[in-house]
Amino acid sequence: MSGALQRRRPPTAQQFVLAELRHAITTGELRPGRPIRQDALAARLDVSRVPLREALKILEGEGLVVHHAHRGYYVTELSLDDLREIYRLREILEAEAVREAAAHLGPELLGVLEEAQEEVERTGASGDVTAMAAANRRFHFALIEASRMPRLVRLIGTLWDSTDAYRSLYYTQGPNRERVVHEHRGVLDALRAGDTETAVRLLDEHRAHAVAALRNVIDLAPPG
Repeated sequence: MSGALQRRRPPTAQQFVLAELRHAITTGELRPGRPIRQDALAARLDVSRVPLREALKILEGEGLVVHHAHRGYYVTELSLDDLREIYRLREILEAEAVREAAAHLGPELLGVLEEAQEEVERTGASGDVTAMAAANRRFHFALIEASRMPRLVRLIGTLWDSTDAYRSLYYTQGPNRERVVHEHRGVLDALRAGDTETAVRLLDEHRAHAVAALRNVIDLAPPG
């Protein structure tokens, strides 16, 4: 096992395997529609099949992988309709979260958002897709969690998790990374000005641009 894997290894084998599978899916190492070769993966990670199966069941529950009888596990492959539905649900739920969060918006939260945005910009400029995706998530969830509605946060988190593989593909394109940076800055400006509805609108546009770009980045089935 590599030193990098050992440094990332959490306390339990299941957590370790879960983290490694998430990393492989998020970075595009395991692409949508690709099979997960359990024997080879268990050998590479130096674990038994038991924690691997447990981790796969968790990811299946989150929608990141799917199990086909007699064929095994595959990274979930979404249709364009699926992707649109997920982003539409996010639009509805995140608008509510942002409006609730606005009541708690102050210098501390703005500072957290600005720090996350600085990391988005730094990693985007360097082309580090994995780090940019993580920073992007911190940016959005700092705002979402400020709603102080834990059930809502969990629902939104599940929707985010189900499209991680597609989000990483979006970030591989330089113009998309630049667009994310620009759109985040607009959201921050609106929040600083206390203009919640403009922030909500800009976040809606932010998601819509991602869906439109993903149709060209990956081979998704046409709607209908």
